Amino acid sequence: MVADAVTSESEEMYLIHIAMAGEEGVEGPVGLSRLAEMLEVSPVSANQMVKKLAGRNLVDYFPYKGVELTSSGREIADQVLRGRRLWALFLAEQLDLSPARADAIACDLEHITPPDLADRLAHLLGDPARGPQGRPIPHSDRPADSVPSMVLSELPVGGAGTVTRVGGSEATRSFLGRSGVVPGARVRLLAVGREGDCLIQVDSTDLHLAGQPAAEVVVSVP
Repeated sequence: MVADAVTSESEEMYLIHIAMAGEEGVEGPVGLSRLAEMLEVSPVSANQMVKKLAGRNLVDYFPYKGVELTSSGREIADQVLRGRRLWALFLAEQLDLSPARADAIACDLEHITPPDLADRLAHLLGDPARGPQGRPIPHSDRPADSVPSMVLSELPVGGAGTVTRVGGSEATRSFLGRSGVVPGARVRLLAVGREGDCLIQVDSTDLHLAGQPAAEVVVSVP
């Protein structure tokens, strides 16, 4: 972590969510309304925190456009995400937790994991490149490699990917979740219809998704 930047858990949450917005395909500054939605806080609260982080040179704020991480902010975000995703992988592989539950628990551990412990955990796990939900694990001395991602229907027929994000309404997310289409699940595209509907395989089960739900599923590919 940056030597002179002692950050609070709240500040770190802002930094990692800015980083994660980029992983989800946001190019350039992340809008404050988008950031507030991701963190489930009010736009006013997001604005106040962003100004505080900008004052500490952890983010660059562009009025009416949004916010980007500085090199110092990126270093902190990468360290926190490294701890989170290593713990999530440990919990998923060693304790057989679902990717979603493992990530939720790892969220509590990410802020108290020093770099040397993260390095030991990485060594134990074989220096993995991705967490159980398919997201990149930053290396201790370099930023995380970008993970190619796409909407489910953009996979080549017969191709497979790891679900990294499920959007849409609560009803859509609930339906997809009950069907096994959750972050971390491996899915294979079997066929695509003219209206964007997809026939996929998840957990060895064939599933037909209409165009709208299918468009809410983002996958990463090797």
